Amino acid sequence: MTEQTEISVPWRGTTRRNVLLLAVCQSLSATTMSLIITVHALAGFMLAEDKTLATLPLGIMFTMVMFSTIPASLFMKRYGRRLGFTLGQSIGTIAAIISVYAIFKEEFWLFALGGAFLGTHTAFWQYYRFAAADTASAAYRSRAISYVLAGGVISAILGPELAKYSRELFAPVVFAGNFVVMAILCLVTIIVLQFVTIPPPSDEDRTSVGRPLSKIVSQPKFITAVLASMCGYGVMVLVMTTTPLAVLGNGHSFNDAAFIIQWHILGMFVPSFFTGHLIKRFGVLPIIVSGALLMAICVAVNMTGAGIAQFWVALIALGVGWNFMFVGGTTMLTETYERSERAKVQATNDFLVFGTVAIASLSSGVLFNTIGWQGVNLAVVAPIVLILTVTIWFRVAHAETALAE
Repeated sequence: MTEQTEISVPWRGTTRRNVLLLAVCQSLSATTMSLIITVHALAGFMLAEDKTLATLPLGIMFTMVMFSTIPASLFMKRYGRRLGFTLGQSIGTIAAIISVYAIFKEEFWLFALGGAFLGTHTAFWQYYRFAAADTASAAYRSRAISYVLAGGVISAILGPELAKYSRELFAPVVFAGNFVVMAILCLVTIIVLQFVTIPPPSDEDRTSVGRPLSKIVSQPKFITAVLASMCGYGVMVLVMTTTPLAVLGNGHSFNDAAFIIQWHILGMFVPSFFTGHLIKRFGVLPIIVSGALLMAICVAVNMTGAGIAQFWVALIALGVGWNFMFVGGTTMLTETYERSERAKVQATNDFLVFGTVAIASLSSGVLFNTIGWQGVNLAVVAPIVLILTVTIWFRVAHAETALAE
């Protein structure tokens, strides 16, 4: 099939089928994540004797995402996407079982171990977006990425609702039911994955290495793409993970916290239905800049007060800002490598992104308990300014390169 034919018929055959199936898997996995984000810090707060450690299990989870991204990518380079994704969901099932046991036994550190397994599980399913991009033509990669991430829309509604209704499933023991639901979602995802038909890697795919990684990461486009995802994800996680604590700390209810997280996740994934189209029409840099400005709006709104309305507006802006920056950064990244280089470049990107996320989540509880909710919001101003500065730098560097050519 020629490149021209791929562009004119972007969703023919297995490409369209795989994108749809990966969107379903994204929906199930993101539902798991939205459920966990809604309750994990609260469960940690319940189990921890030292309340400053409340978000530590969540921080361990994101730390393990960081450390697992490279092994996950290399595993899939050798054994294929489907087997890798299936392994990741199996690890997620184990994580859920450990977490349930830890809650029943009131063991904080065992709960943290469950978070570690949960992180490895998460590292694998983060590659759904790259699997979709790999099957689409260059002109439609941003749309393939967006459509897969759009699968998370269902998670915005289903995750917090499942969190509310399964929270007291084993009353008087709270939160254990949430992780039972997670195990079920992982098992359903395993079934769906068996219908994905991405071809196994060829011998050339397994052995070819391409250019040195140092040469790839020195590209201005790579630097801008990675920083967009790093700053977007880091800011989002730092604010999002402390939001339930801030909501309850200001006298609101658990259902209020679930409601706010629900709308935040809608903000994260609903734009995916059109972010790819916006990138195709306006270019990737304006979308990344728009995302950073929306995050600045989130900070500004949070600084005005701690009412339900402020939390609601701010978290929606935060979610949309994340979407623009993450889809934009991922799209830019796919333009920086050849087929033989994708495993190591994708792994490097996710290692850096989730390294940032780990730092944000590990520090969120400490920051919240030491400098307060407004201090947390002020702490994210610097990365927002950083990505705005880098996008200006890239535009200038790109313009100079174009003139030289």
